[in-house]
Amino acid sequence: MRSEEVIERFRRTGALLEGHFVLTSGLHSTSYLQCALVLQHPAEAEAMGRALAERFAGQQIETVVAPAIGGIVIGFEVARALGARSMWTEREQGRMTLRRGFTLRPGESVVVVEDVITTGGSTRETIDTVSAAGARVVGAASIIDRSGGRADTGVPRIALATLDVPAIAPADCPACALGIPVVKPGSRTI
Repeated sequence: MRSEEVIERFRRTGALLEGHFVLTSGLHSTSYLQCALVLQHPAEAEAMGRALAERFAGQQIETVVAPAIGGIVIGFEVARALGARSMWTEREQGRMTLRRGFTLRPGESVVVVEDVITTGGSTRETIDTVSAAGARVVGAASIIDRSGGRADTGVPRIALATLDVPAIAPADCPACALGIPVVKPGSRTI
């Protein structure tokens, strides 16, 4: 799946939004890729999951771990395409953890999958949680990389589409300076 095709799928499903948004990282942007709107269509989720899984073919991935909530659907689809288990991390008292009885074996081969990476923070936290459990993180993947390839997760990382979408600190945000209301469409509350 080419980058242009991924963006077209976002456009076609109304998942490419324009306005004034606060991202999960706390940074502001005039563009937002609402993966939930594209992933609500099972055929789209399956196609993107399969495309990401192809990048890990032959690496004997045993488990896919995704940060909740945004990564759960795409993580599941990648796991299905790889014939692997699927699980997710959640924040508990501000810290990313494995809950719901999810466990990893020492040395288990894991790929971490996210819907969108901006700074890589949630992905890094998930990698740290997986590593602390003794598993081996082979790599990380996302549908969209908003960082223009700059986000560092500490492991090899791939994305179906890489964009360089400005993400601005609230203090430097022109839309904030103009008093334009900010919208938080992501999974964490402001």
